[in-house]
Amino acid sequence: MTAHDKHDCGCSSPGCCGVRVAGVTRRSFMAGAAALGGALCAASATQAAAGRTRPAPLPPRPLRMQPVLVYKIAQRRQGTSWRTWSGLITEAHADEERARIREELQAMAAKADFALEVLPLASVRDSEEAKRVAAADHDGIILYHATDTGNPYGGITTLMDLLDPAKLNVEFARHRSGPAYRGYIFTHPQLLRQRTDEFQNPGNMNVQDVVVDDCDELLWRLRALNGVKGIRGKRIVCIGGAAGWGADGREAPARAAERWGMEFAEVSYEELGARIAAARGDRALVDRCADEARAYLEAPGVTLLPFQDELTTAELLAGKGRKETLGSMRGFVERAFLLREVFGDLMAEHQTDAVTVAQCMSAILPVAETTACLTLSLLNDSGCLAFCESDFVAIPSGILLHSIAARPVFFCNPTFPHKNMVTVGHCSAPRNMDGKNLEPVFIRTHFESDYGAAPRVEMRRGQKLTVLVPNFANSRWLGFRGCILEQPKLDVCTSQLDVGIDGDCAKLADEMGGFHWMLCYGDYLKETGYALRKAGIEWLNLSEKGT
Repeated sequence: MTAHDKHDCGCSSPGCCGVRVAGVTRRSFMAGAAALGGALCAASATQAAAGRTRPAPLPPRPLRMQPVLVYKIAQRRQGTSWRTWSGLITEAHADEERARIREELQAMAAKADFALEVLPLASVRDSEEAKRVAAADHDGIILYHATDTGNPYGGITTLMDLLDPAKLNVEFARHRSGPAYRGYIFTHPQLLRQRTDEFQNPGNMNVQDVVVDDCDELLWRLRALNGVKGIRGKRIVCIGGAAGWGADGREAPARAAERWGMEFAEVSYEELGARIAAARGDRALVDRCADEARAYLEAPGVTLLPFQDELTTAELLAGKGRKETLGSMRGFVERAFLLREVFGDLMAEHQTDAVTVAQCMSAILPVAETTACLTLSLLNDSGCLAFCESDFVAIPSGILLHSIAARPVFFCNPTFPHKNMVTVGHCSAPRNMDGKNLEPVFIRTHFESDYGAAPRVEMRRGQKLTVLVPNFANSRWLGFRGCILEQPKLDVCTSQLDVGIDGDCAKLADEMGGFHWMLCYGDYLKETGYALRKAGIEWLNLSEKGT
């Protein structure tokens, strides 16, 4: 393939146009989610009167980072070397450096598109001070290693006491952005390798955690660390229990708990059935959900389709379905909105904004008298995390990617990669994929059952994607940059994408593990790879040159 064959988005597949969507701030995302809630519902007054609130994401927990200037002004000693390499020679130099650091951090924090809290700068001169700072309430250290704190060429005891390996630590070194730092010279051989040829990973740090001069490089690393914080200890409601796809996925919940500290609030189908029955007995709630469903279906960009019956997907989309089934379809949609309320109550009771459904192609159908597909899509559009199949092989990748990108993610089935493209599809795709705008959607039956309400979301042709491929053992993830070529009309899951692969297609086919994939709008490969290294997971970026 020649350079002429490459498309603007970087993939090598036919039929692609390159479109890059601008980023969205966390504040804009939350505002967009609130606007979306208004668009979905014409009955907010009724809802307020009923004393209920629509399911909503939890407020983001800010990443709390503690910047630390490590330095000690050297004292002249006769007949020996008494100072190390550093531009901090006097306390006046240290005062100037503190002012410089504060100014840079303030400017960087103002650019952050995620919840970030930078604590007041601390100064550390010895191990006792280091231990006190390390034990304080923060998520990690931003290390400014300006001078040694012992003999000019002594050890690193102070640094080791400062860098707690359970926290999320990074280092900022200076070359030309201010006075030269000791860390610029000695971090690699003395801190990271500790005077050996092997990396020792002090404070769970490696070369990826060191930034020289560039605050933008520091900022995207902090965005990645915010993703790590977002998944650590995440609680998720598991309808029908926590599970994992396939024989090798049986241990997936245990691995997710061990690797990420995830917690599972398991809800049986018996309990779910009782809650749905109670919700159906609440006439005001049922009427409100019917009003919301009607407003949703009448909104611009929404098309309700009849049952598929024996039609192909292409025939159904061409308008050949039985119009007399549209009444039944509206009933499925109304019950999907009611199910959203039940899921919202469960999430609120368990103090989380995440839910997944096991046996979603079978067990939930007679209980809910609809499918969970549209319900999960609505929850994802609101900013919550909602996944079908309860597959904890893939769900951690969705939580991490959502926490990094601050936008919905699409849990999907892959097909066989070929000719630098791959088809993905599933039935619970979000519409609010960029965190601000609703994509057009067809509401149709779930393909395999021809029952319930499922979205066929028409995602943007040419849109750049981050695609993640976790393995069953949760020990190695692949990732690549994709772009949407088109929305095919295959007889498979409802929301379908032909995705161009920016990378080695043959290597993807050869090395992909697990089953379900995760994707989102935008390019977050470097943040994902950095976050995974912090978690001890092997990462292969297929879109990286030289892979």
